[in-house]
Amino acid sequence: MSVNLPPIIENWFSSRGWAPRQHQLDVLASYQSGAGQLLIAPTGAGKTLAGFLPTLTDLVDGNFEGLHTLYLSPLKALAVDVERNLSTPIAEMGLPIRVEARTGDTPASKRARQRTRPPHVLLTTPEQLALLISHPKAELMFGALKRVVLDELHSLVASKRGDLLALGLARLARMAPDLRITALSATIAQPEILRDWIAEPLPQRRTDLLHMVGGARPKLAILETEERLPWAGHSAIYAHHELYEIIKRHKTTLLFVNTRSQAEMLFQGLWNINDDMLPIALHHGSLSVEQRRKVEAAMASGNLKAVVCTSTLDLGIDWGDVDLVVQVGAPKGSSRMLQRIGRANHRLDDPSKALLVPSNRFEVLECEAAVEAVAEGQQDSEDPLPGGYDVLAQHVLGMACAEPFAADDLYAEVIRAWPYRDLSREKFDRILDFVATGGYALRAYERYAKLRQTEDGLWRIAHPQVAQQYRLNIGTIVEEPMVRVRLIRSKAEKRGRTTGPIGAGGRVLGEMEEYFFGTLTPGDTFVFGGEIVAFEGMKDNEAFVSRAFAKDPKIPSYMGGRFPLSTYLAERVRRIMDSPSEWHKLPDQVADWLRLQRDFSVLPRRDSLLVETFARGANHFLVCYPFEGRLAHQTLGMLLTRRLERMRAGPLGFVASEYSLAIWGVGDLSALIRTGRLSLDELFDEDMLGDDLESWLDESALMKRTFRNCAIIAGLIERRHPGKEKTGRQITMSSDLIYDVLYQHEPDHILIEATRRDAARGLLDIERLGQMLARVRTHIVHKPLERISPLAVPILLDIGKEPIFGEARESAMAEAADELLRESMGEVF
Repeated sequence: MSVNLPPIIENWFSSRGWAPRQHQLDVLASYQSGAGQLLIAPTGAGKTLAGFLPTLTDLVDGNFEGLHTLYLSPLKALAVDVERNLSTPIAEMGLPIRVEARTGDTPASKRARQRTRPPHVLLTTPEQLALLISHPKAELMFGALKRVVLDELHSLVASKRGDLLALGLARLARMAPDLRITALSATIAQPEILRDWIAEPLPQRRTDLLHMVGGARPKLAILETEERLPWAGHSAIYAHHELYEIIKRHKTTLLFVNTRSQAEMLFQGLWNINDDMLPIALHHGSLSVEQRRKVEAAMASGNLKAVVCTSTLDLGIDWGDVDLVVQVGAPKGSSRMLQRIGRANHRLDDPSKALLVPSNRFEVLECEAAVEAVAEGQQDSEDPLPGGYDVLAQHVLGMACAEPFAADDLYAEVIRAWPYRDLSREKFDRILDFVATGGYALRAYERYAKLRQTEDGLWRIAHPQVAQQYRLNIGTIVEEPMVRVRLIRSKAEKRGRTTGPIGAGGRVLGEMEEYFFGTLTPGDTFVFGGEIVAFEGMKDNEAFVSRAFAKDPKIPSYMGGRFPLSTYLAERVRRIMDSPSEWHKLPDQVADWLRLQRDFSVLPRRDSLLVETFARGANHFLVCYPFEGRLAHQTLGMLLTRRLERMRAGPLGFVASEYSLAIWGVGDLSALIRTGRLSLDELFDEDMLGDDLESWLDESALMKRTFRNCAIIAGLIERRHPGKEKTGRQITMSSDLIYDVLYQHEPDHILIEATRRDAARGLLDIERLGQMLARVRTHIVHKPLERISPLAVPILLDIGKEPIFGEARESAMAEAADELLRESMGEVF
């Protein structure tokens, strides 16, 4: 395809000794031919410039008025970063192009002006798009829109944010007939599906799939340590001193962890040994916006030696000085690891460097699997799923806020969004009825009546306040109920100095899940934002803390942030365990552990399921090794214990890890299997995902928790009202009450159906569990043992462990592991 690059842009490249890369020109040529594009290119390859090159080319003469390009990113910080990076070349070329960002932090006056006098390029998020299209006369803002640029698309499409975005694109396609979509992504397992995803709203346009060719392959390594690798746990305390020395040898290091609590532990551990006073920072989603922006600014200016971070820094922000990425704990997926590696270097022809630091022995296997997958360029990103009914309910209400609509017209528009392309009209009408009335069981309550049908058959909002409430509660991210954490002087410091209430004034450190503070009493210490603080008390939605000194402060545990082990990496882990010829790649202490397992019991095979049974003390244990991730294993444990109860095998409990599952009870499971009274093929039969699953869900608190999230997204329960916000306890009480009413009087309510779908595919991982049960059907290997096996040591360490924090926990777990292994071998080890 030929390309027309204006001389002023060509000269700008030449003045810097650069030339446009081929994939950047390919995007421009595709756009100029009238098509949309999906560009797959590694981080650091200039994807952002590729995405905006058609915009700069279109606007170079200054003759366009209104909004030309809408850029949508998953992160507010990414939109702000792109604004800064795009404004520089525009200013240097002297182009008459106005670029602005729009996030929740943008002043209200500027947001109002953007709707009537928008810039040429607007950088924003899916939630802000949903807000903009919910305003009357939105077509005045978007009618002339030429382009939508979707950045880091892979991080959106597999979530409800992706559903909301897809619905927004379908509306934009209706309002802007000349629209073309360009999507940018670095890590995609099946690009053709994502091409279809962006092509669905614009069936009349061709969508080109473009790949960047070339670029240096990243360099990955696993930390080589002389320290003893832990049997279980996720803190990696053993590696803190080695990590500190690595940080000192590099210019800037990003240390990724998988959860916020791990981030707090790692930062605290590094800070405690920071004798050189290196500038090390912490970045995660619970910290205040101000604190995160300070860290980002310090990174951009090159003033930090290291940042401990979570997925809040996974995506596209350009930190030019980062020369090493460290993944502490197993990465859970090769695509996620590739994305994080991309934060280093940002020079296409130089390899990015990354170091994996496993937290325990099983994670060594997972890290080795990830290294091999990345070396082969294998991807395991999640594919998009059918759209959520709760998200569609939110969108339907938003479209009524914009203008009255005909149901036929809105349905035709909705099925132009990829996640809803197969939505039946019957399902759409049920969702519409729910938005309008609350459904059969709730239609008698006026507060749930949000839509009215006019005489001409159009649907409109019942009252202007409905629109106000909608805009306050828009979005699909539902975190656990949060409270602000405010730093104050301690009670002792305040005594005699002020008579004001506790918490008067004071800096907000960030937010924490409400449930955590239910575990504290005044005076308890914990780590937050890299500081040790003491809990002083609570008032409304604020928790007040003061600075403190403590040897073993608590580490907050966060409900969110856990990634499931990808199916692809799980299969590779099974392959490594089943291939002794590959064990030379592993540390000696891990390879020796696998040899002990092989000699004492049986190794899990790639194509079967190992089930071990043994007695220990007064209890009998069943341990299996599916390697399918914690979510699937927890569901399997719940269902197996129900079956064992029916078989009168006397189960007492279970514990699940990413790699294995242990069930214990009073019945002699080995004897039951040996005598044929307990069949493992029947115990692990796929039919457990039928009636057993349904009856368990009916009794489970999980359904109420899932329903609460669906009800919030769907607008049935509102978190925010003008001037106030509900507490988590108030929201939970409201949702539990409504759930009980619906479950009793309208069990087929659309939100109950949405709840079951969410529980099955999100919190329970039913599809993956079903695939595992099908894979091992008639391939279950039972090994009765006299004692615990070496491979079972890590999972038994998780049973009944005491809440010990810091190095004391690591020491206690190491001693317990030694005792279990000695017991396994029947000798001093």
